[in-house]
Amino acid sequence: MNPTGFDIKEFKAAASPNSVYAKRDPWARYETWRYTGPFSRFNRFKRIFPGLGIATVAFAGYCTYEHFFLKHDDHHGEGHH
Repeated sequence: MNPTGFDIKEFKAAASPNSVYAKRDPWARYETWRYTGPFSRFNRFKRIFPGLGIATVAFAGYCTYEHFFLKHDDHHGEGHH
């Protein structure tokens, strides 16, 4: 449910000037732009974290590099002097 209380399918149907809903609410077809195209629910949530994909790949690459190429000193605190 969107903030106005109408279903998105109703808004898409309201874009048609011959729809029953458009005849009941003359402003409904002017509201359809809010829930279609670049403003659809998927597109709004896709752009919440713009750098998350690149950062995730970079972090995974660094973790892989660290695991395979950097020397690990795993003998901390064992008392081998």
